[in-house]
Amino acid sequence: MWAVEAIGLSRVYASGAGWFRTRGARITAVRDVSFQVPEGELFGLLGPNGAGKTTTMRMLTTLLLPTAGTARVLGHDVARDPVPVRRVIGAVSGGDRGLYDRLSALDNLRYFAELYGVEPRVQRARIGELLELVGLTGRARDRVEGYSRGMRQRLHVARALLHRPKVLFLDEPTAGLDPLAARDLRQTVARLVASGTTVLLTTHYMAEADQLCDRIAVISDGVVCALGTPAALKDQVKERDVLEVEVYGAAAEHIARIEELAGVRGTSVEEREHLQVLAVHTDRGAGLLGPVVAALDGLRLGKVATREPSLEDAYLAILQESGRESAAEVRA
Repeated sequence: MWAVEAIGLSRVYASGAGWFRTRGARITAVRDVSFQVPEGELFGLLGPNGAGKTTTMRMLTTLLLPTAGTARVLGHDVARDPVPVRRVIGAVSGGDRGLYDRLSALDNLRYFAELYGVEPRVQRARIGELLELVGLTGRARDRVEGYSRGMRQRLHVARALLHRPKVLFLDEPTAGLDPLAARDLRQTVARLVASGTTVLLTTHYMAEADQLCDRIAVISDGVVCALGTPAALKDQVKERDVLEVEVYGAAAEHIARIEELAGVRGTSVEEREHLQVLAVHTDRGAGLLGPVVAALDGLRLGKVATREPSLEDAYLAILQESGRESAAEVRA
């Protein structure tokens, strides 16, 4: 039995459109998504904004009904048997909602323990165990309104674990956190997986996915484009080099000139405070440093370096080259 199983999962929204006369519009958020997650695995969902990650998570956690397809959690159908599903899952989303600011962390957990049906005789020990797990023991009696965002997010995790769920859904849990708070939360998640909890994670942080996930599904336009381990996904771009150039004021015509060069497989640009970091994906050993610099003639350049492809590079390549086709299992 799979911990989580999605078979042809789809979700279509109906929305109004028009100024004087409203007309119905149908928006497909998720289309024919299928994957299986064994017990004890940390499974990641990656994709751009609006790709369908959160919609998929909401269907798997019984918050949305699928338009088509089937989803099961530990054998329970999310549409036909939602109550058994809710008993075995926990869910955490990015943001500040879901806690009572005027209560302490201890009182918040006591309240939610009652809602989750945690037996009174085990509540005290369970709450103490979770506060220690998320590193809030010393602040347990402080009001949540005085917590930082990272502390709130760790308290969200503790709340979701009160009833000892077998499957934990984390929807961008580190979004907006400072690096130290994000690191602490990742360590907490890693400990949960080591203890046997199955985790489904959505994130925009490639380093986080590479560090934590056993397998990853890349979703774009509601379709799974690729599925495999981080190593297997990176293996797709192993025959490439990535030439990174710090540049000031690159325009569309400069990028177009570079993409016309023989051996260039794609480009991406990261905007920073006062400059851009242009990443040029080339065939391995193509030796395009000179032609790329020539294509940027007239611009002020900073550091230029060649590096091995990362998971982020593989992710961008998958989105650019998949053609939004059906998923293919990627094997290392």
